[in-house]
Amino acid sequence: MQIQDLPYPDPGVPDARSGPRFLWWLFRNQLGGQLKSLAWGLLHFAAVSALPFCVGLAVQAVVDRSGDRLALAGVLLVLCGAGSALGDTFLHRTAVTNWITAAARVQQLLARKTAVLGSALTQRVAAGEVVAVSTGDVEKIGWFVEAVSRFTAAAVTVVLVCVALVVYQPALGVVVLVGLPVVALAVLPLLPRATRRADVQREKAGRATELASDTIAGLRVLRGIGGEELFLDRYRSASQEVRHAAVRSARMWSLISAIQVLLPGLLLISVVLHGVSLARDGRIGVGELVTVYSSVMILTYPLRHFEEIAMAYSFSRPSAKRAARVLALERATDTAGSRAAETPTGDLCDPATGLLAPAGRLTAVVCGDPDAAGRLAERLGGHPSHEGTSARLGGVPLDELPLRSARTAVLVQDKDPVLLSGTLRELLDVPASGAVRAEDALAAAQCGDVLAALAQGSVGAEDPMDARITERGRSLSGGQRQRLALARSLVTDPEALVLDEPTSAVDSHTEARIAEGVRRLRQGRTTVVLTSSPLLLDRADRIVFLDDGAVAAVGVHRELLGTDPRYRAVVTRETDEESTARPGGEPAVDGPETVTEETVTEETVTERTGPEKTPPEKTVPGAPVPHEAVPGADVPHRAGPGALTPRKTGPKETVPGAALREEAAHGGVIGDDDVLHRLEEIEETA
Repeated sequence: MQIQDLPYPDPGVPDARSGPRFLWWLFRNQLGGQLKSLAWGLLHFAAVSALPFCVGLAVQAVVDRSGDRLALAGVLLVLCGAGSALGDTFLHRTAVTNWITAAARVQQLLARKTAVLGSALTQRVAAGEVVAVSTGDVEKIGWFVEAVSRFTAAAVTVVLVCVALVVYQPALGVVVLVGLPVVALAVLPLLPRATRRADVQREKAGRATELASDTIAGLRVLRGIGGEELFLDRYRSASQEVRHAAVRSARMWSLISAIQVLLPGLLLISVVLHGVSLARDGRIGVGELVTVYSSVMILTYPLRHFEEIAMAYSFSRPSAKRAARVLALERATDTAGSRAAETPTGDLCDPATGLLAPAGRLTAVVCGDPDAAGRLAERLGGHPSHEGTSARLGGVPLDELPLRSARTAVLVQDKDPVLLSGTLRELLDVPASGAVRAEDALAAAQCGDVLAALAQGSVGAEDPMDARITERGRSLSGGQRQRLALARSLVTDPEALVLDEPTSAVDSHTEARIAEGVRRLRQGRTTVVLTSSPLLLDRADRIVFLDDGAVAAVGVHRELLGTDPRYRAVVTRETDEESTARPGGEPAVDGPETVTEETVTEETVTERTGPEKTPPEKTVPGAPVPHEAVPGADVPHRAGPGALTPRKTGPKETVPGAALREEAAHGGVIGDDDVLHRLEEIEETA
């Protein structure tokens, strides 16, 4: 395999039982390249090792006053120089090729495994570890493969030179034959300790990297809680731990390097002393002494590859272990499926809970447990990461379909969707039926202000569709990212669409419009919304309430509010004491404070909260808690059905003047660029 032939048509099935087994599998799959490296390496090292023989021959020819042998020595020196240059050039070429192709193979394996596992990957392995494996670890594994290419040639050369010295001059050759193994293997007892210290350093560096990544990703939240300095102090402490671990590791590797310089020197001194003694006794000639002496000096060059292979293995072993751990992960279901590829139609049901979403209707699902709601959403998409009864679409078990067919039939939008960097046009360029235009999807998701914000931030983009979205949409607020993700899902227009809390980060006014837009755009298509928002629930054709993992009630929103206290408690967030304290214990379904599409307007939101006030923490039963109505205020944020967490809202989803108030409220807080700069300063000083 050459670099120009990448990627591999099939990277193969790796042996992921352990790190060393994975490295051995990788070596076997690089066998052709390794043999090429061995051939060129032998040419290079043999030519280098032959130089002392040529020099010895020339010296002896001068002593014997033989012009013919001197000329022969000169020719041999030229040939050795040419062979050394040619071998070194192609050894480097093949070794680097082995490095790159091995790294590419590992990256292809990781990419294939990531595509197969999907969201199940990050549920089992931290996202930071996946990134570390696919970047730094891949490079270290490739380094080991490249080091093996050089080491094998060096090891064979050392053995051949020792044998040649014994044959050429037994008295000195035996000394070299006994001393070289000691020189080569003396550092082996130190390698385990050096490896452990290197592992500790990489582990601490990985934690520091994850902490930096989390800090950067959470800048918006950190500004809201004033936690920038706290996280910077944590990163500073982690950086110092990395520095101390790196110093301890470097000390051990320095000791190993010192030994590998000291021992060859001692061997060389021993050879010279013994050789001088033999020369005085007339048992060897001057040329023979020069030859053996020069050979020992030259052997220190291939011996350096023994240290390199030890370091490469030390650094690559934990990297290979992490890569093998990721590659060993498997889905709970067979992604190939047992049925032919098809896109079934009909009712969407989940036998595990008894949920039934009729075809062509908007079904809302209310679940008191956010984790159970997330598992249900994943199960409805087919091929979940955990074993269990398969969801069915039109009576067809989704797990029996190929993974691609199941994803085409049912699209699940996660609670925290990810936006990829690029233009808005590229974001919406997804596999779709073609029945829904991008403009209609953006309008239904209420993305008008998002388009304006993107256009303002993209200089030179005349068409808002050409505006660029930053990495993970960090320049946008949580609600804006959520609405863009919803528009992307609507453009896809799948047979069945499952939305998990699609409006948890938007204000009530926008949420009411989104509810109507989704209902209108998905008319005649199967849609399931997992939510506890009364605004969405009031527009659903059918509501299914799940309690303790099973269907507890089915009906419409206003009916369930009056008949099922458990449903009312989840939707209105009222406690048992509040329900008991209300006269008659009945919910105020038709009271003047009940939020409906007609009553939720921009004026009523402002009227309830005031331009500078936070929304009240408690509303009239049956009404939703207005959220994100006021910029910069700590408002209830639905992290899941029935759950409330304080959240800092962004400045772009509110009334005019919000951005100025947000800026004034945080005038003394570190900005994004400042935090990034401080992280760089800490790294440099560490």
